[in-house]
Amino acid sequence: MSDLMNSEAVKKGIKEMQDRDMAEAMEENRRIASGIENGDTVKVHYVGTFPDGTQFDSSRQEGREPLEFTVGRHSMIPGFENAVKGHAAGDRFTVEIPCDQAYGPVDKNLIFTVPREQVPDSIPCVVGTPIQLSNEQGTMYAVISEVDAVELTLDANNPMAGKDLVFDIEILSVN
Repeated sequence: MSDLMNSEAVKKGIKEMQDRDMAEAMEENRRIASGIENGDTVKVHYVGTFPDGTQFDSSRQEGREPLEFTVGRHSMIPGFENAVKGHAAGDRFTVEIPCDQAYGPVDKNLIFTVPREQVPDSIPCVVGTPIQLSNEQGTMYAVISEVDAVELTLDANNPMAGKDLVFDIEILSVN
């Protein structure tokens, strides 16, 4: 057995395995040192609040799972994706995200009026009522934002449009 362990083929195999393990370890260290980047899949816990401290969402609520996403696929608001870049598993930090890096500013073109008689009787003409509008061009969701005797004002902006956001983020894992 001693002769086998000292054979050139075994020594060469062990050296190649050590070199490969070293290269993999160096690549892993490089990736960790550079922090999260595009293409990394991250798992995070977060608490989202408005600047006044009012909470609007949290992955830490009972029954909720951590959020998992791949950086650079644009599945998250830009400010959130950019905030995690450069961080590593175990980091916890707070980031303020201006509306233009979140859901964008309020688009005045997405606020419009419709005559009240065009609204079906089944839809309550009450501020805050969500409405689905459809035509040959597609479907749009809006909320009744104003009501008067003649018309309704509908707002098709994302409800978070125009709002600055604050996130407390904890990076749980990076792959």
